[in-house]
Amino acid sequence: MNPTQPRSRRRPRLIARAGAVLAGVVAASLVLSGCLYSMIPEDAPRPTSSKAPDSDGVADDLLPYYEQTVDWATCNGTFDCATITAPLDWSDPSKGDIDLALIRHRAEGGGEPIGSLLTNPGGPGASGIGLVRDSVDYAVGAPVREKFDVIGFDPRGVGESTAVTCYDAADMDAYLFDIPANPRGTDAWNDELLTNHKAFGEACDANSDGILPYITTDNSARDMDLIRAVLGDKELYYLGYSYGTFLGATYAKLFPDKVGRLVLDGAIDPSIPGLDVGVSQAVGFESALRAYMADCLTDSDCPFRGTVDDAMADLGTLLASVDRDPIANADGRQLGADSLMTAIVAALYSQDSWGYLTQALSDVLGGDASVAFQLADFYYNRQDGVYLDNQTEAFRAYNCMDYPVDATEQQQADADALLAAEAPTIAPYWDGPDPCEVWPYPATGVRERITADGAAPIVVVGTTNDPATPYQWAVSLADQLSSGVLVTRVGEGHTGYNKGNSCVDDAVNTYLLDGTAPQDGLRCE
Repeated sequence: MNPTQPRSRRRPRLIARAGAVLAGVVAASLVLSGCLYSMIPEDAPRPTSSKAPDSDGVADDLLPYYEQTVDWATCNGTFDCATITAPLDWSDPSKGDIDLALIRHRAEGGGEPIGSLLTNPGGPGASGIGLVRDSVDYAVGAPVREKFDVIGFDPRGVGESTAVTCYDAADMDAYLFDIPANPRGTDAWNDELLTNHKAFGEACDANSDGILPYITTDNSARDMDLIRAVLGDKELYYLGYSYGTFLGATYAKLFPDKVGRLVLDGAIDPSIPGLDVGVSQAVGFESALRAYMADCLTDSDCPFRGTVDDAMADLGTLLASVDRDPIANADGRQLGADSLMTAIVAALYSQDSWGYLTQALSDVLGGDASVAFQLADFYYNRQDGVYLDNQTEAFRAYNCMDYPVDATEQQQADADALLAAEAPTIAPYWDGPDPCEVWPYPATGVRERITADGAAPIVVVGTTNDPATPYQWAVSLADQLSSGVLVTRVGEGHTGYNKGNSCVDDAVNTYLLDGTAPQDGLRCE
């Protein structure tokens, strides 16, 4: 190390982008929601609007937005799609407009629906359009689909809405997968990565038509109120997963009197800084990795032997090995420790994906990187060299605007020590220079407790060994919210609703359908 050059403050990378892997790798085999409507004629009449917009109490300069009509048109054969307009800057509508893309899955039971259930799959940066279009039956339980119009939307900066744009596929591949030229942990490595992060941020700024300063969760929550209003609901019905819980909690903070029925599943604690988020997630993934190892060791196909500690040590050796000597893939990419860690993380979101992880690790031990890259590509929503959406760009934009870079050197040192002690296998490949240090705009978000005083009951769901959003975050959020109600799913994987636990499903479905909140502290084994 060069003692004359101070090291950049670092924080472990944020892995809150659960929407990309919400369903786990097994989601690829789900029957798409369009099949539910295979008997509906293509030319069946479609309503152009549901109810009159709700513009009560809206400021005069915002009335044109709140009074706009939603012009639905048939899309993907069985859905309705529309685009509405929102202010680029909610504090100054004169700065211009952005587009918000919507998709509607009409209530399956026919008749007048209870209302419109807005959904968010997480990220930040995951597509709500894609969630509803491709797997609405996975995201929302059948009883709720019977009675609600299910609404997917791409938040500002995401997908089919006015979107953050940074790199083409070749440049994104280089950014995400190239092996650094300098040894891990050195000042030169730190500077190399910061240079890459800075170039990425500058490309985002240059190619996104001035929207980066306004890609914030606060603005997105205000967009949700606009969507609620133009759909004609007096109160918000909402189901948010992972990052979507932060979006929902922010809505409740801004509009407590408009809270109808909110379910926040896989909760993020809005009060903790980015540094603590990263450490908590690393510890969560280490715990999930140990649970995977315990299961793997019972299978003859497992490439590891001995105790869980033995297996974790051998995995650490494997990570160090590919860090020294990356494995070439058929497409020319090199599998180093960072890409292998991404593959591991992707598989740990769902217990259903553990078999894929076993195959990937077995193959890597044999010098084959192909399955590991399939998992990494799934994480980034990359297919055949093409990125299917802009989730990586939007993820960075939201996090850098929402999370201030404000850790002290002592806080960073404490976090590093905790990371090494509690997540020893993951720690060497989790830490790195914070890309938000060189983002083109300073963060405007704040990390604070959200109480949403005056809101109706809000249901928070937490899973005890959730790696991406650790269970203690759900406990904390439910405690912060004045009307928070905690439901605990005992188990593995990310999020708890509609994952096969009838106790959780019944509690959430009953709440969404008739407004009866479950008992606070309900524990579902």
